[in-house]
Amino acid sequence: DERRIEMALGLARFSMVRDLTGYDFAAQPAVDKQQIRELATGRFVANGEAVLLLGPPGVGKTHLAVGIGRAVITAGYTVLFTTATTLIAQLVKAHTDGRLEERLLHFTKPKLLIIDELGYLPVEPDAAHVLFQLVSRRYERGSILLTSNRAVSEWGDVFGDPVVATAILDRLLHHSHVLTIRGESYRLREKRRAGLLGTTGAPVAPSTSSTARAKRSPDANPGVNS
Repeated sequence: DERRIEMALGLARFSMVRDLTGYDFAAQPAVDKQQIRELATGRFVANGEAVLLLGPPGVGKTHLAVGIGRAVITAGYTVLFTTATTLIAQLVKAHTDGRLEERLLHFTKPKLLIIDELGYLPVEPDAAHVLFQLVSRRYERGSILLTSNRAVSEWGDVFGDPVVATAILDRLLHHSHVLTIRGESYRLREKRRAGLLGTTGAPVAPSTSSTARAKRSPDANPGVNS
C-alpha cells in the first residue's frame, strides 16, 4: 500500500508538500476542522461530490486542497492537481489542435480533480466553454475540488458569460461542500510578526536613525554634526 500511495502522490502533481496536520486551524477559525476531517476520509469522492474552497489570497486554500488530496490518496483514490490557468490553457490548445477529446479524457480519469486558483485571471468565452465540457464530463461521475478567490456570485465576471458561469455552477453546486474562509493572509501575518509590516499592512518605513546612517557618506567623521 505504501508503494501505491507513493506512486499516486507522484502522479497527482501537487504544487507543494503539505498535509492537514500542518494547517493552522487556530489562525483560521472560519475553517470547520471537523468538516475538513470528514472531507479527508474521501467519502465525498466516493459520492461524486464537489468541494469549493473560497476566500481571499493567503488564507490557506491551496494548503487545504493539497492536504485533502493527499488524504484522499491514502484512502485509496486517484487524484490530479492542476491550476486553473494550466488546465484551461491545455484544453484550449487541445481544442485548437483537434485533440480536445484526448485531454478531456486525461482530466476525467482521476477520481478527484483539484483545480487551484480559479478567478485570479479572467476566462475567455472559448475557454469557458471547454471548461464547461470538462465539468459536465465529471458531473456525478468524478469529484472536483476547486479553490477560488472569488465568491460564486462573481463568477459571471470571471467567465465573461453569465450563462456559462451559471451552467458550471449548477453542476458544481448540485452535490457540493462549500467552505468560505475569512481571515488574514498567513504571509501578511508572518511579515507583521517579523516587524516588516505596519498594522495597516503597509511596509514599515526605516527609522530616522537608520535612514540618516544610510545617507551619511562613507568618509564622514562620525563625531562631526552635519
